[in-house]
Amino acid sequence: MDNQNQGINDALSLGKPKFVILGVQHLFAMFGATILVPLITGLDVSTTLLFAGIGTLIFHVVSKFKVPAFLGSSFAFLGGYASVKQLCVAQGLTDNMALNYACIGVAAAALMYFVMAVLLKSFGTEKVMRFFPPVVTGPMVIAIGLTLSGSAISNCTQNWLLAIVAIVVVICSSIWGKGIVKIVPILLGVVASYVLAACMGEIDFSKLSEAAWIGNPIHMDRTVFAVAQDPNPDLLLTSVIAIFPIAFATIMEHIGDMCAIQSTVGKNFIQEPGLHRTLTGDGIATFVASLFGAPANTTYGENTGVLNLTKVFDPRVIRLAAVFAILLSFCPKFACLIGLMPAATIGGVSLILYGMISAVGVRNLVESAVDFSSSRNVFVAALILVISIGVQYGAEGGGVAIGPVTFSGLALAAIVGIFLNAILPGQLGMKVKSFHGKDKTGKSPFEQEVEETESEN
Repeated sequence: MDNQNQGINDALSLGKPKFVILGVQHLFAMFGATILVPLITGLDVSTTLLFAGIGTLIFHVVSKFKVPAFLGSSFAFLGGYASVKQLCVAQGLTDNMALNYACIGVAAAALMYFVMAVLLKSFGTEKVMRFFPPVVTGPMVIAIGLTLSGSAISNCTQNWLLAIVAIVVVICSSIWGKGIVKIVPILLGVVASYVLAACMGEIDFSKLSEAAWIGNPIHMDRTVFAVAQDPNPDLLLTSVIAIFPIAFATIMEHIGDMCAIQSTVGKNFIQEPGLHRTLTGDGIATFVASLFGAPANTTYGENTGVLNLTKVFDPRVIRLAAVFAILLSFCPKFACLIGLMPAATIGGVSLILYGMISAVGVRNLVESAVDFSSSRNVFVAALILVISIGVQYGAEGGGVAIGPVTFSGLALAAIVGIFLNAILPGQLGMKVKSFHGKDKTGKSPFEQEVEETESEN
């Protein structure tokens, strides 16, 4: 699988200027979605940027610097934040203090990542991953892109001209561009659309003059440490109970994201550095972020799309983007400048990136030679796709409430898919050694089957 994709694994060979620009491109790719979570929940944008960068660096250290993943704000916990905030405000707490209690619940949920990592390490990745074969993970990756597509279209509708300009520039730069232009199509699309919006008078820069150049991204009154001054045991327990179960859903999403990344890069990260390490890195990043009032972290599909588009797989580029995020978290003026970016610009770029994610899922199914003449495989894949998309766009609020917890369509689809694949008669799933298409001999399941047939004849 290591030779499956042709990509650049040493970005510094392109030169330092291009290396820096590639890092900036990944920064732009994650920025819109990362700041959207604090804007929705009421958490601080600068704090979010800081711990997105710190969390990404923590993840890279734990995963032995091998996985080119960026960790940004997780959308899976939005329902948890909302429910805990509502309960705490009803008890007379302020919005900020209510969010502090919610962050305690997120920190508790992060502990589940460590439990899962221990299970993987103790019983072996192959035994656990038998429950996550390509017939499950492929549709999951497809669903990730499709469920995100709605937000991209919604943003595009605010100004289709800006969105189309971003899309056209990205496509033209990627297909016909030469040299550096071909490597940074996303950044060029963002800049072109942003400049056009400024020329059209679509951006109000008055807020920019009011923002300070340098500021502290951490506010102690908006961290879990503020709760320690006068804790409410009942609210603490309520927060944990309301948010902790969401970890089961985010772990499934993490597995799907890792499958997308390894399929894009062409290296089996499930085996090396190991899923137990990536889960641990994600868990530590989420735990630390929640302590200081930032949203839970998760591996970002937007940056996976950039990897697929640029074919530059060097993890150092991602780490550079993380450093940029940390530095920019201390500059409220820059955060304001990026925050003024038109939603249509973000929508146009996101439309391409989300489609690229789904395309990776399709390629996963093809390269793994999943047999869709088998009814069991059809049922598993069909229900994953229908449930994930149906709940996202059909259920009120984009989720299904089970008690105090709201499960996203992707989470429910993953649970149903894994359960059906485990109980339906037939092969439980390919072993990890043939995960995503090829085993240690470099042969796909289809090639192995042909050789077995020839030997029998």
